[in-house]
Amino acid sequence: MNGGAEPRAIVVMGVSGCGKSTLGAALADRLGGVFLDADDLHSDESRQKMAGGTPLTDGDRAPWLDRVGDRMRGILDVGQVPIVACSALKAIYRDRLRARAGDVVFVHLDGDVDLLRERLEQRPGHFMPPGLLASQRATLEPLGPEETGIRLDVADPPDVLVTRVIESALVAPALS
Repeated sequence: MNGGAEPRAIVVMGVSGCGKSTLGAALADRLGGVFLDADDLHSDESRQKMAGGTPLTDGDRAPWLDRVGDRMRGILDVGQVPIVACSALKAIYRDRLRARAGDVVFVHLDGDVDLLRERLEQRPGHFMPPGLLASQRATLEPLGPEETGIRLDVADPPDVLVTRVIESALVAPALS
């Protein structure tokens, strides 16, 4: 920490299959942050619902987002930088995370629907079936002008994406 500034969280966001966990873990490794996969904080009921092909409602997501935001806040409170893989599909979800964790930098991974579907089909056994991709894409609200973040194309390799995030200078305050 330098300058006494509070670190801020980094959330790698986007639909299922975009590479949130891969990029989040790589960023945490490169930046010395603490990686958290928000999927690990879903309730058993939500996992079962998604596995059965039923999209989650805002009501299903609210307690999950609170758990994610609280975990981010806990990491920040010990002076570390949380780097979180979390869909954060709607602006209200991102608002909820900020309400718990403070200032957040969002890294929005986006890309061609065929590439995303192909990735989902190549990860059998995951609770999120490829059939929910259309629902997630319909729910996704891009970052607004008041949100701190960057949009990246998932077609690029993870090492290129990590470099782009770091070179964007958006993460510098997260590491202050």
